[in-house]
Amino acid sequence: MKLKIFVLVILIAFAIGCQSKSTSTNSNKNTSIYTKEIEDKKAADLVLKMMDRMGGIKKWEELKYVSWTFFDSRHLVWDKKNNRVRIESPRDSSIYLVNLDESTGRYAYNGKEVLDKEELSKKIKRGKSIWINDMYWLFMPFKLYDQGVFVKYMRKDTTLKGISSDVLELSFKNVGDTPENKYEIYIDQEDHLIKQWDFFKEANQDKPSKTWPWDNYSDYNGLFLSSDRSDNSGPSNIRVYDYLDDKVFTSFENFTFY
Repeated sequence: MKLKIFVLVILIAFAIGCQSKSTSTNSNKNTSIYTKEIEDKKAADLVLKMMDRMGGIKKWEELKYVSWTFFDSRHLVWDKKNNRVRIESPRDSSIYLVNLDESTGRYAYNGKEVLDKEELSKKIKRGKSIWINDMYWLFMPFKLYDQGVFVKYMRKDTTLKGISSDVLELSFKNVGDTPENKYEIYIDQEDHLIKQWDFFKEANQDKPSKTWPWDNYSDYNGLFLSSDRSDNSGPSNIRVYDYLDDKVFTSFENFTFY
């Protein structure tokens, strides 16, 4: 339990750092992910192969609603079309209902809604940070075209499990709160799927601060996503929907997704 709490504290910090404040929400709303080109030709080709293997850009853009559990600690439901999220945190009995584009919404703790404007503003900001972090753990492969994200081919290497891979570096400029972070993602040379990602707290580090697997893919209505990973980290219980009642994103009523 102590390890999970430690990891979660780190995750919020570094995942926010990889998101552009201007693209972490708006870039997902009814638009193509191709907001810019990846200049490194070899990296660009590998990313396209990876995305095709994961179901393709069309399937990503057709995604309407998705829910998942993050590190067994909270549950999220994302209305991708309208860019709204419901976050339920059983650990502290919280429910966040956030319009990500407008930075508005509602928040309740222990069944009681917070109405104080200043406190609510803080909770909405917290809800957005949670979403940015948790979404990145599930959909990072579709965020490589965001403004301020730079993708570069590095080398051929093997994962900790011995999988022959092409390694891409993700670096960031003038985005988020911690642009000094860096990632390396390992793309399997056989099936073109990410199988590992390394986190570097500082871009000039020689060795990663942390390494996680990105494995156990399954088909979710045409999208091939990594869930229930081999180290029991990250997203689980993924479900996609064609329709959800609007109350899911506006009401504190009980809904069953998990």
